[in-house]
Amino acid sequence: MTDLPERLDLTSQDPLIERVNVLRAIFPDVFRENKVDVDALRRSLGDWVDPGPERFGLTWPGKADCMRVIQEPSIGTLVPVRDESVDFDDTKNMIIEGDNLEVLKLLQKSCYAKVKLIYIDPPYNTGNEFIYPDNFKEGLADYLRFSGQVDAEGFKVAANAETDGRYHSKWLSMMYPRLFLARNLLKEDGIIFVSIADQEVHNLRELMNEIFGEENFLASIVWENIHTRKNTAQYFSENHDYIVAYARNKGRVELKLLPRTEEVDSGYTNRDDDPRGPWGDGPVQARNYYSKGTYPITCPGGRVIEGPPTGNYWRVSKAEFDALDADRRIWWGAGGNNVPRIKRFLSEVQAGMVPQTIWSHEEVGHTQEAKAELLSHVTFASSDSVFETPKPTRLVQRMIHLAEGPSVDHDALILDFFAGSGSTGEAVVKANRADGGRRRYILVQLPEPTGYADYRSVADITKARMRSVAKKANADIHLGNTSDVGFRSYRLQPSNFRIWDSETKEAPELTTQLGLLIDHIAEGRTQESILTELLLKAGYPPTASVEQLLLADTHVYSVEGAALLVCLSDALDIDVFEAMVELEPAMILVLDAGFGGSDELKVNALQTVRARNQRTGSDIVLRVV
Repeated sequence: MTDLPERLDLTSQDPLIERVNVLRAIFPDVFRENKVDVDALRRSLGDWVDPGPERFGLTWPGKADCMRVIQEPSIGTLVPVRDESVDFDDTKNMIIEGDNLEVLKLLQKSCYAKVKLIYIDPPYNTGNEFIYPDNFKEGLADYLRFSGQVDAEGFKVAANAETDGRYHSKWLSMMYPRLFLARNLLKEDGIIFVSIADQEVHNLRELMNEIFGEENFLASIVWENIHTRKNTAQYFSENHDYIVAYARNKGRVELKLLPRTEEVDSGYTNRDDDPRGPWGDGPVQARNYYSKGTYPITCPGGRVIEGPPTGNYWRVSKAEFDALDADRRIWWGAGGNNVPRIKRFLSEVQAGMVPQTIWSHEEVGHTQEAKAELLSHVTFASSDSVFETPKPTRLVQRMIHLAEGPSVDHDALILDFFAGSGSTGEAVVKANRADGGRRRYILVQLPEPTGYADYRSVADITKARMRSVAKKANADIHLGNTSDVGFRSYRLQPSNFRIWDSETKEAPELTTQLGLLIDHIAEGRTQESILTELLLKAGYPPTASVEQLLLADTHVYSVEGAALLVCLSDALDIDVFEAMVELEPAMILVLDAGFGGSDELKVNALQTVRARNQRTGSDIVLRVV
């Protein structure tokens, strides 16, 4: 046991740790020198180890690098941008400007297994649209060059031309780590919907099968995104996109039924004035796998039916049939001599309809509707700057409805890390205002250049739209203003702390890094940005409730009702530690600089925490940054 407090790990969580720990608990015998022996694992599962190189699965040049990219921790952080936000101190919604790969890594601790629904509309790989920087990895350094925060010399952004020999491989390498990290964020009953077109739908299915498991596939939905015919098309006039749906754990998912339509309800009538209300009817006869017999039936009008048509059988036994008839659940027709049919009362059927895999534009909207929605919030200097394929809010609202399940999760966290025009954010606001829900959204968007002066990046459009949504929602006084329509704006930046770069090997660079670590807080960083980073790295969302306390004449941040205490003072003393342990938080975070170089104070602080734990049975942890 060390006599000095441990340091808080400022890197993002390794997404593979959970999997390895679970595997170690079940198969301790397959670990060799702390690594998994894959052949031993297969033998433990009763599988013959095939020495040959051939196996079924999706592979492409660069796939092996994807796992390396996933395991590289992020040393970035999210910096709050108050002047771009709406109701910053009260809202639980977030819009994050930055590379979504880095952001997904940063969210691994605070949002692990907490997201109910993920909807993304990633690049379709048509060869025309911007995708991502040309290495399709976007470490923090690449993102900073791309967003103009550092020197962009040697940095190149290009469309993924179909003439490129790695046309599909680049797209797969871009998607794989993002989907892998996204799966970690889904709740056990969470669902992910991914929009895609013909170019990559086949590869997306294989990719999702590998990451989420083929057994967790829910549906491949056809969405009628265009309701007009393109007579200029060379071969076929395409009027649909696909939406691929997977569950984190299909066994835990129960979709919420869709409301019954008037057309469906109109099929239920009450032709015999049954006091139980409207009913529909179904055949008594069935194919042989419903076989219950071929007995004769005498109709109330006197007609004798010797049996069902050849090859068919009655769906119920004679005793069951007689019981149904006695309960007036058999319909014989107005004259009493028709082939009998079983009545099914409207009051007894499901309260809704099972969703189908074809979604028409009448049900969920189309691209032109989506453009009109966007233009109602954002005015462009040029019509060319409108998105080509935005998504209508009705489409996303359908997904929200289905994912909530019959228990109706109105507190759901919804994530879109290819936020684009912001349709997901507006759909969440609309859903909340319709039923008083408290759903929250996280939108992530790269500041992709637009080439226009009015909105220089796509992220600017996302935020402008949601500011307009909030303004219009607050103006609708007659609807009430109880739902959360604001958002906190964050921007991806390097850590507030000078974190050791493990790739540094040259002596001059090592000397420079050692010098930086003497004063490890970067210049110009505010307490708010430091606090935001510490919340993320300690496993709390940036939107966690924070209260400022005065303990022993020292300002201390109390997070989520003193579950976490953060003190950023540069002049700590033992009195503040004694005051903090009295609140019995799960963790206390302080700056190393606050000890003034005194190891004695560090030892006393740690002993104060340990003494409290021993005396009260608490489990307070002290961490130093």
